[in-house]
Amino acid sequence: MTDSHAIQPSALDQLPDRDPEETAEWQASLDAVTKAAGPHRAAYLMRRTLERAEGNGIALPKLLETDYVNTIPTTAEPGVPGDEALERRITAWNRWNAAAMVTRGSKYGVGGHIATFASAAWLYETGFNHFFKGKEADGSGDQLYIQGHASPGIYARAFLDGRLNEQQLDNFRRESGGDGLPSYPHPRRLPWLWEFPTVSMGLGPLSAIYQARFNRYLTSRGIKDVSNSHVWAFLGDGEMDEPESTAALALASREGLDNLTFVINCNLQRLDGPVRANFKIVQELEAQFRGAGWNVVKSLWGSAWDELFQLDTTGALVRRLREVPDAQVQTYQTRDAAYIRQDFFGADPALVEMAKLLSDDKILECFHLSRGGHEARKVYAAYKAAVEFKGAPTVILAQTVKGFTLGEGFASKNANHQMKKLSVDEFKQMRDLLELPIKDSDFVDGVVPYGHPGADSAEVRYLQERRAALGGPAPARRTHALAPLPAAADKTFAAFDKGSGSQNVATTMAFVRLVKDLVRDKQTGRRWVPIVPDEARTFGMESLFPSLGIYSPKGQTYEPVDRDQLMYYKEAKDGQILNEGITEAGSMADFIAASTAYSTHGEAMIPFYIFYSMFGWQRTADQMWQLGDQLGRGFLVGATAGRTTLTGEGLQHADGHSPVIAATNPAAMTYDPAFAYEVAAIVKDGLRRMYGEAAPGEDPNVFYYLTVYNEPLPQPAKPAVPGVDEGIVKGLYRFNTAESAGLSPAANAPRIQLLGSGTAIHWALQAQKLLAEEWGVAADVWSATSWSELRRDALESDAALLRGEERVPFVRQALQGAEGPVLAVSDYMRQVPDQIAQWVEQDYSSLGADGFGLSDTREAARRHFGVDAQSLVVAALAQLARRGEVKATAVKEAREQYGL
Repeated sequence: MTDSHAIQPSALDQLPDRDPEETAEWQASLDAVTKAAGPHRAAYLMRRTLERAEGNGIALPKLLETDYVNTIPTTAEPGVPGDEALERRITAWNRWNAAAMVTRGSKYGVGGHIATFASAAWLYETGFNHFFKGKEADGSGDQLYIQGHASPGIYARAFLDGRLNEQQLDNFRRESGGDGLPSYPHPRRLPWLWEFPTVSMGLGPLSAIYQARFNRYLTSRGIKDVSNSHVWAFLGDGEMDEPESTAALALASREGLDNLTFVINCNLQRLDGPVRANFKIVQELEAQFRGAGWNVVKSLWGSAWDELFQLDTTGALVRRLREVPDAQVQTYQTRDAAYIRQDFFGADPALVEMAKLLSDDKILECFHLSRGGHEARKVYAAYKAAVEFKGAPTVILAQTVKGFTLGEGFASKNANHQMKKLSVDEFKQMRDLLELPIKDSDFVDGVVPYGHPGADSAEVRYLQERRAALGGPAPARRTHALAPLPAAADKTFAAFDKGSGSQNVATTMAFVRLVKDLVRDKQTGRRWVPIVPDEARTFGMESLFPSLGIYSPKGQTYEPVDRDQLMYYKEAKDGQILNEGITEAGSMADFIAASTAYSTHGEAMIPFYIFYSMFGWQRTADQMWQLGDQLGRGFLVGATAGRTTLTGEGLQHADGHSPVIAATNPAAMTYDPAFAYEVAAIVKDGLRRMYGEAAPGEDPNVFYYLTVYNEPLPQPAKPAVPGVDEGIVKGLYRFNTAESAGLSPAANAPRIQLLGSGTAIHWALQAQKLLAEEWGVAADVWSATSWSELRRDALESDAALLRGEERVPFVRQALQGAEGPVLAVSDYMRQVPDQIAQWVEQDYSSLGADGFGLSDTREAARRHFGVDAQSLVVAALAQLARRGEVKATAVKEAREQYGL
């Protein structure tokens, strides 16, 4: 058996020892301390030695975990500038009003959360009074990612500041009347206050990292100097279980993002119970962040603990704090002094002796009240250390009590996340604890009153003076009156109207070529932000490497292996491309930061993020919602799209559903263009709407999703018929008729309308020819560039009818008078074209690639799903046979002829 305590070999064993005698002396010293003073003393000395080595810059592995005490000793804490007494009163008013707002709303059954802000009040107040820069500060001010469940406290402070009134507080979670407050931070619902939606937990920390990184990108590229902006992300310890929360920690440290601070409210509770019942979440997070290269500051214990640590001459107290699991710490919060004496202090003889020196009141003060996150001095010291630290991001682990000051019924109770109100008696206890001047008579008919010291009170004047000194209110979202970006030259887009002649071109390549032309534009080219998750060569973007450069804060410190080639791999400090590695989530976070720069920084940027369509919406649809919530603008490009176009890749790569998911997002303008000129027309219109002159009634705060394909095919010229450009943008136009295609159908030939999108239109064109030449059927072919935009327009028409307005859906207008039934097809599941079925007056049917994908050739995959040209012919004949326009036997003959 292997002795688990035996000394294991290490990398140092591979290095020659220049002085074995000296090494032996050090080892003997450690053995002597262990024997004489015990292993705890030896461990203490080793930790302190390693800390000294780290402080002196000696290259050694870092300690991943330190003692369960504050990082900043009491003797090293700076004084808090300003008036602490006033700040305590401001915090008390905010605590009261946050609880009152949720409680008053409980009569409507709309819910709300009280306990989170109660634990985090000082974490926010200290920042608002001393650290968080407003929009009038240098650069763009700071960016604040507020923990979603703490929103009542932020509303309460805005009420104290005069930015919200009582009616608005009473409309918390009741927005339909137009004067309500969203439950959580939401820019689309309250765009003057909230910048960042954060309640989809895990996305806030991920986005904060990439926002800090994008700030550096803007500065490095000379777009805007935002080097004085700092990103603050307020998170819950339970939230850190989300994989997105820690997905980009290494990026933040690798790029030295010292403009970023995470503040993790470690109240040791998640929604239903302890975060780490049998373990210690603070220690776990410390190891995780230190291992990733972050600066870690722990603010765990309040000043009441100072006396206890002074009495801890043997280290027994520190050892006990390290070993007690979080759930037991939570239990101490609810038990009396006798229990704590027995369970906590009774575990070690040295602690038993220490407890004899402590009164019951002292024990209860320490274990019930005194936490590092509840004292302005402790929080200020941690924040100051964070903003002054250079070379790496900082995480502050602040220990608090969930439900602090809300009374014994709330504090540390497992159910407090779901507790929505306090009783009148509980409010009176809270009032007395917070020493607020609220009279019993103010509780009219049992309704808790809001509290306000007055617009000219010392508290409000102090609050407003502090915010003025820091650059204005916070949080705040700025709507900048930006001039429309100059439109690119028409020739840039018109170049695609003539088609590709005999050359086969995939629409993916057409899009990349268009972007290459647009980034050369002298007026707006520098505002494009190409984003790609390590698939640039797949999409033919490597030609952009040497011309635009890949952004890296270090530039290029090596000679690339392909330096002698024309399209070599080039990194640069002012590089324009964000090549993120294999991370769709990181790329989306990049996109969100870039797409909202028009508001965050007053600089319109034009991001396009190109990705395997299968790995976009399927993996990161939650971030697409975040993008829409944050009012982002830009182009998402699902490349190598469709269920049958990727030869040999298999079902994991076969996207048959991204347009379905995209269609659920109200901010997504979803297009499935078939031809290069359609891609150009859609991008041109998107630039106009999002960055130029939006038409009356058009919302510029949308984003475009384009699917493009890797199947090289001849690109036709744009048809020279009226209404093509309008049809491309609105979602449908007639590409040709049987007559214009030169198929010369008989005068009385049966006719059918074939609607296709994306690569499927090529199957429709083949079917058009087969129907005419082999079955005497005339088919007209339509390009459905956007099924979802046709549906959106139709839904708006339906809503208009309910208001008494006469509106005809565009899809019905476009197909008006078209003879015969309609057969629709795409390279996606039938649900995609079926979006418009109820508004088509003609007989309607569809084909699609439903089910799992598979590995095979394109032809075989299309035959498998029944969407190839021959399958379209059989489906068309079946429709016509049901109408009595072709013989029923034709359907069977066609099936046999084509081997279906």
